[in-house]
Amino acid sequence: MSVPEPGRLVLVATPIGNLADLSPRAVDTLAGADLVCCEDTRHSGRLLTRAGVRPARLLSLHQHNEQRRIPQVLDALRAGQTVAVVSDAGTPGVSDPGAALVAAAVDAGIAVSVVPGPNAALAALVVSGLPTDRFCFEGFLPRKGSSRRRRLAELAGEPRTAVLHEAPGRLAPTLADLAAVCGAERPVAVVRELTKLHEEVWRGTVSEAAAVFADREVRGEVVVVLGAAPAGSVGADPVGDDAIADALQASLGEGSSVKDAATAVADELGVPRRRAYGLALALSRRNIDGAGGVGPPEAPR
Repeated sequence: MSVPEPGRLVLVATPIGNLADLSPRAVDTLAGADLVCCEDTRHSGRLLTRAGVRPARLLSLHQHNEQRRIPQVLDALRAGQTVAVVSDAGTPGVSDPGAALVAAAVDAGIAVSVVPGPNAALAALVVSGLPTDRFCFEGFLPRKGSSRRRRLAELAGEPRTAVLHEAPGRLAPTLADLAAVCGAERPVAVVRELTKLHEEVWRGTVSEAAAVFADREVRGEVVVVLGAAPAGSVGADPVGDDAIADALQASLGEGSSVKDAATAVADELGVPRRRAYGLALALSRRNIDGAGGVGPPEAPR
C-alpha cells in the first residue's frame, strides 16, 4: 500500500477588527483546507460564515491545549491533509497559539507556509510615529515578580523601538512601571482598537500616558509602542533604587543573607553588585531597627 504524500500546514492571518481585511487568498485557503485549527471555534465559525466559507472541519487549538493537539494535527498532515491555522485575530503564532505546532511540523519534515495579513504589532508600530528602522517585539510583559522587573530593566536600556501587547485592565500599571523605570520623558504611543470604529492612537511621553490612562476605562486590544532609550543611556544602569529595594526586600524576606540577596538581585536586574549590597545593608538595618527609609549605598566591607 502506498504511503500518502504529507499535507501542508498553512498559517492564515485574519482581521484584527475590520472584517474587510480578510484577503481573497485567505478565503480560498480556508475554503480548501481539510481542517481549520482555531482558538475559538465559535468565533472563527462566525468569521468564516460571513466570508461564505464552509470548512470541512474546525478544531480548537488554544494556549491550554496546543501541546495535546499537536499529535492529532500531525496525524492529519501525515495523511496528506491541508491544515489551516488561525487565531481569534491577526497572525497566528505571534502572542497567539501556533508556534509550537509549527515547530513540531518542521521537525516532522512537513511543509509550512503562510498567508500573511493583519498583525496588530506591526500595524501599531507603523502608525506610532516612532522609528521603525530597528524595533523589537516584547509581547506581553510578565504580570509580576522578578521576571517582570528584569524585563522592565531591559526595556529601560533598549536601543530600539519596542512593541508590547497589554490587556486593557493592566495598561495603567504597566505605563506607570514604564515611567518609573524608563524615565518620564521616554516617547510612547498607546494604540488600541486598530481598524475598528473607535480606533485610537495616543502619542506623548510615558509619564503623560501614565497620567492620562490612570483613571480611564480601557477596552479592546492594546499595543504600546515605546521609543528607544536616549542616546548615551544604553549600557548605563537604568534601574531605580525603589525597584532594587523591592527585589532585595523580597529576597531578604525569604531568609537570604545580605550578601546572597545583593548578589542575586544584582544578577537579576543587571545592576552593580556594590550598589545592590549597599541597599541591602540599609534595608537590613531598617528591618532590624524599625528606622526610616532606604539609605545611600555603602561599600561592601
